[in-house]
Amino acid sequence: MTLASLSLVVLASFLHAGWNLLAKRAAHLGALFVFAYNLVAFVAYAPWVIWQLMRGGTAWNLAGIGVIALSGLIHLAYSLCLQRGYREADLSVVYPVARGTGPMLSSLGAILLLGELPSGRALAGLALVVVGIGLIATQGRLAAFRRPGGAAGVQWGAATGGLIASYTVVDAYAVKALGIAPVVLDWCNNLLRFVLLAPIAAADPRRAWAAMRGYRLIALGVGLMSPLAYILVLAALDGGAPLSLVAPMREMSMMVGTLFGMLILGEAAGPWRLAGCAVLIGGVILLSSA
Repeated sequence: MTLASLSLVVLASFLHAGWNLLAKRAAHLGALFVFAYNLVAFVAYAPWVIWQLMRGGTAWNLAGIGVIALSGLIHLAYSLCLQRGYREADLSVVYPVARGTGPMLSSLGAILLLGELPSGRALAGLALVVVGIGLIATQGRLAAFRRPGGAAGVQWGAATGGLIASYTVVDAYAVKALGIAPVVLDWCNNLLRFVLLAPIAAADPRRAWAAMRGYRLIALGVGLMSPLAYILVLAALDGGAPLSLVAPMREMSMMVGTLFGMLILGEAAGPWRLAGCAVLIGGVILLSSA
């Protein structure tokens, strides 16, 4: 991986953790907030997309349109699942669990569905991911799972992680195999989400506008940062960086997100969750190298 690709992935990790911090603040708005920041992204990145389309290079065929539609639907499910998770649990639980379970579920799928024989390194990576998630969720106290809603963060984080694994594979195929420009792919995803969520705001525009009072700048920030973070990752892939290296390197955002939750949101992250993030990152790296 070149220094340029490395820099893109590191910057993307910080941007990703930053927009998730903002999304957590508006978690109670649910689908309306997702619609709002998708509207911002749709408008803000339109000039860049138009420029890319004028340059050509994006193949518009049945396969490309189908992959873009599939990617958009997965991203929509991911956005809604993430907002629900942030409404139910702490950022410092949902975020690292979501980022860590993606690689774990991909590996389990290869073992269970494709009959692949796991190596010792892969098994060690799976074990570390499970231990890391346990430390993050319980902070060293297993009784935490017996409290009402104690497992909510893990459940929603794991569901989000499954969607992350899905869209990562689909989008990598779109960029690498079909030659779709990263910014065009992400913008088309936002367009599809905007169309599907528009009825939520259109049903009562005044009420929707009023509900967003105090959160409009947050939606602006997420709408600008979220696409950019993912476009940088796709650009690194498009520049020749292997997915097997890019995927685990992105997970440094887990530690950043946990620190944001602790320092900015005042969540009780503490040493157990930080240690859990470190273990989780180690597990993801082992899985990817295996």
